[in-house]
Amino acid sequence: MGWQGWALWAELHNPDVGVQQGVGDVTRQAQFGASTPRGHPVTHPTQLLLLPDTDMFSRRCVWVNGPVVVGAGPSGLAVAAGLREQGVPFVVLERADCIASLWQKRTYDRLKLHLPKQFCQLPKFPFPDHYPEYPTKRQFIEYLESYARHFDINPQFNECVQSAKYDEVCRLWRVKTVSPDGSEVEYICQWLVVATGENAERVVPEIDGLKEFGGEVIHACDYKSGENYKGKKVLVVGCGNSGMEVSLDLCNHDAKPAMVVRSSVHVLPREIFGKSTFELAMFMLKWLPLWLVDKIMLVLAWMILGNIQKYGLKRPSTGPLELKNTQGKTPVLDIVVLATGYRSNVPYWLQETEFFSKNGFPNAPFPNSWKGKAGLYAVGFTRRGLSGASADAMKISQDIAKVWKDDLKQKKQKVPTHRRCISTF
Repeated sequence: MGWQGWALWAELHNPDVGVQQGVGDVTRQAQFGASTPRGHPVTHPTQLLLLPDTDMFSRRCVWVNGPVVVGAGPSGLAVAAGLREQGVPFVVLERADCIASLWQKRTYDRLKLHLPKQFCQLPKFPFPDHYPEYPTKRQFIEYLESYARHFDINPQFNECVQSAKYDEVCRLWRVKTVSPDGSEVEYICQWLVVATGENAERVVPEIDGLKEFGGEVIHACDYKSGENYKGKKVLVVGCGNSGMEVSLDLCNHDAKPAMVVRSSVHVLPREIFGKSTFELAMFMLKWLPLWLVDKIMLVLAWMILGNIQKYGLKRPSTGPLELKNTQGKTPVLDIVVLATGYRSNVPYWLQETEFFSKNGFPNAPFPNSWKGKAGLYAVGFTRRGLSGASADAMKISQDIAKVWKDDLKQKKQKVPTHRRCISTF
């Protein structure tokens, strides 16, 4: 499709435009060569953004004078907080109607953090002192809500990203969203941060005969409590942390659970000698190689838990830490319910083939998985939980802030500040 000769907005590189909120409403288009919405004549090519799609006029277009962050979970909030501290404007897009929707809507009631709180806190904002070492689901949600208020993060809720494509001509990202009422918005930005995380979509395997099963079938994300399953036989498919905790919850509510274990699994005690197993492992990794720490952890687990093979649980040949680093499989810390996990949803909407692989994770291994080309970033894909996401979030916010501030300094030197053609809201 050829260029239609339409300019969606002028003064694209004016540093005075959108600095406060970072957003400009550009539903009022200006024709090429005509006056801009405020009546100022267009005199320089860099003041115009020409887009070839005629369907652009059927949706509202928004210029973001900073990055667009997709996802308002812990990873997205951490990036936004870093940007706020750096003074960089941003927009956070969230398909749900709340922050941390996975935690608020798709987790069971008894859930607690599996690691001590110091390893789960987001940058620049520790957990309250009165919180227990392993905060509950409700406490963690309250912590995230306080985090968003503290850094004044106000996501655009109920906006589901349909596509995100880099425009090679304009050197900008075009992020299209749709709301439940069918309204569409296109965000135009220089940087795109994918913060949808590793667990955006449930995984429901195809199981022969499942359609003919006459009982109830639910995924772990829909399971809340075993209260309704008292006295019932329940099959739990999957033996990760979710599967184990759901089974325990069912036992506590006098249900009769059985578990299907497809592959081998590491089971480690939550604490060793009164210390967090994870904390002990991180301490040893400062001095010892990973393979040796793995062997020590397995010996300690055997001393405390004994031989778990008598329960039908076989250990993998790869150590627990190496397995977590390479495949993202977390060791277990102390109806048919499908506790079969989640996956990234990036490939469904990101029109980019180099940075992300087909499984939804960056191609580059940790610690280089946070930055791609053309202003594309990813956070929450390290397979290292909240601590890994926080580390990447700080790198991303600092990297964007450096470029943004350098650009701002150059533009203030080159562009007269009285020429501004985009209103902000």
